[in-house]
Order: sequence, then C-alpha cells, then structure tokens
Amino acid sequence: MANELVHVVGENEAQVNVTYGGNNGDLAQTVFFESSDADVKAWVTEALRAGSIPGLGVHVNADLHDYVVDRHKPTDARPHNLIQIRPKTAYGIAQQEMGGVCVCPTCGHKH
Repeated sequence: MANELVHVVGENEAQVNVTYGGNNGDLAQTVFFESSDADVKAWVTEALRAGSIPGLGVHVNADLHDYVVDRHKPTDARPHNLIQIRPKTAYGIAQQEMGGVCVCPTCGHKH
C-alpha cells in the first residue's frame, strides 16, 4: 500500500458505481458530483467499452441510454458522494433474462 496513490474523494466529487450485466464495479477515477447524467453515462460507456472497470470486463457494444443514474450524499458508513449507474430492472438483470422484453421509453426499441 505504501506505493499506491490513495485518492481522497473531494466534497464536490463522487465515486461512480456501475451495475452492468449482473456484475458491479467502480470507475477508477472520481467525477464531479453535479455532472450531468448524460456526461456520467458517456464516461461509463467509454470505460465499459475499454474494459477499464474492474470486475465488469470488456463490453464493446455497451449502451446505457436506458439506465438510471442515482445520486447519494455521504452517510456515516460512506463518507463521500456516490453516483450509481444501474439498469431499470432489479439487480442488473436484463428483462429478457427474466422471460420478458424491455421496451426503452427513450427510443422505443426492444432491448
């Protein structure tokens, strides 16, 4: 640990947690807590496509336009801001995997 750089999350920054394909991981870098949802989704999409989120692998066709962006202020257990990117379905499981079809309210496509 002596050789590792420890980044302290600033008051206006947030850790970004991503649920994708039933797995979960964190972006290595923090982001401005008030960044737009579109910017956060773009950064996470780029990271997913590059495979740079530990535990999530490479997803060259990642598309987060129908994902939810949740923002959480610090708590006693987590003393920093948190932004979570997650699918609209529970636990990151695609609706198709549960036997149904998800129709995106943004584009109308079936996912």
